[in-house]
Amino acid sequence: MAASVSPTIQNVPVHDQALQDQLISEEQNVHQQPDSHTDMADSLPDKVLPQVPNHTKPHQPIQSIQSIQQQHQQLQQQQFQQQPEMLQQPSMDPQTEMQMQQQFEYEQQLYMEQQQQLYEQEMMYQQQQQMNSGPIEWQQQQLEPTIPDQSVLSHSHLKPGHKATLLSYTQTLELYRQNAKKTNDPELQFEFAAFMIDAGKSLEDPQARTELFDEAMKLLRKLSTNGHAESQHYLAECYASGFAKGKPDFDKAFPLWVQASKHGHPDAAYRTGKCYDEGLGTRKDNARAVQFYRKAASANHPGAMWRLGVVTLYGELGLTAQPRDGVKWLKRSSQAATPEFPFALYELAQLHERGIENIVFVDPEYSISLYSQAAELGHAASAFRLGECWEYGKLGCNQDPRLSIHYYTLAAQQEHPEACFALAAWYLVGSPGVLPQSDAEAYIWAKRAAEKDLAKAMYAMGYFTEVGIGPVKNMDEAIEWYKKAALAGDRRATERLEGVPVDAKKDKGKDEKCRIM
Repeated sequence: MAASVSPTIQNVPVHDQALQDQLISEEQNVHQQPDSHTDMADSLPDKVLPQVPNHTKPHQPIQSIQSIQQQHQQLQQQQFQQQPEMLQQPSMDPQTEMQMQQQFEYEQQLYMEQQQQLYEQEMMYQQQQQMNSGPIEWQQQQLEPTIPDQSVLSHSHLKPGHKATLLSYTQTLELYRQNAKKTNDPELQFEFAAFMIDAGKSLEDPQARTELFDEAMKLLRKLSTNGHAESQHYLAECYASGFAKGKPDFDKAFPLWVQASKHGHPDAAYRTGKCYDEGLGTRKDNARAVQFYRKAASANHPGAMWRLGVVTLYGELGLTAQPRDGVKWLKRSSQAATPEFPFALYELAQLHERGIENIVFVDPEYSISLYSQAAELGHAASAFRLGECWEYGKLGCNQDPRLSIHYYTLAAQQEHPEACFALAAWYLVGSPGVLPQSDAEAYIWAKRAAEKDLAKAMYAMGYFTEVGIGPVKNMDEAIEWYKKAALAGDRRATERLEGVPVDAKKDKGKDEKCRIM
């Protein structure tokens, strides 16, 4: 049966018989295109269209989407090259040219959709083949990814997940040891030595602890001999603190600090200056002390700047007093204050309490601010001063028992004798709504102050023991406390030993606090 001719082809002029025959032939080819995508794929050239894989046969890899697109571009170029030359002639009807272009784009879209379907089917087939042929191998590949090389102390083994483990302390130490032996990096070896010392402090077995400390000290000595400044400083700290021999050994610490300071270690330079200043491990030498203080201060060491500020302010260590320069050093130190070196804040606060003419003006409010900063860094004397200010209303502070007890407690927890005794006084009388009265707490805090050789605390302990404030009355023990207080210079204790009576029957209250404390 002859195919019908479209109206577009019928409109072609009769004298262009060759053109009309050509269009009729192409339209018949179009009508012969199959409706389904699968039949269309069969009609495409084999060199372009991949065959659908036969799942009953051994699998053969299919081409990737990228290669299919490349082949489609080649086919597109070939089709453009095979188009009749009459399409490029200006005499062709524009409507006819547009219809042919739309037909070509439609065929192109169908072809790309078919290739996408074939590719997805092939991927599904590959996954099915992997699961069927090697389930164990496939599951291991999915569940056991390659574990990258990790640092010994990365703590990655502590993370939850597949094969998560928690190494014992011994295993961690051994891994660290092996890693330190494999490297020549002195920083890593130093960190391992410091780790062993910290680890040994928590061991209950004395032998194991001793062996660990010996290994660490041996490694630190080796690194110190090789000129590692941090190891020299750390080893000196071990000797000075008594860790190495059970008692401070500045004779060994001092030369190590000197060596570390020559390698540019600021804290070692400060410690060297302190040794020359106080005669620790060497003879006193004011000039050298100032020299090393200046060296450390030039590196913004807060302790060295504080000490240099004090000796310059008051003219110590053979220096001429220069208050203006001393205040400058104290200000620099206060700006770099740390929990270990908060002293410049306290010194400046005291200066602003009394002032220095034309150099430091009196500013009680600023003093309170500086004391507060120092107390936050753990400076006990500053906390005690704040307790006094809030108790008695000094430096512009209103009387506030709560704040006073708070700051006294901060200082007393650091074994500040005056603060311990002040806290005992608060417990003796109590503060309504703030601190309940407690003879037992008063006795405890007074005893802690007395054990630090505070004379008035010794007298208070004698009084407490004589009248029964605390555990029990004990006149013999009370006399011993009175004797200690008298030797420390407490006049009231001397009078009591001479026979001046103590009114034990008087009710405790504000008057008793003033009389005893």
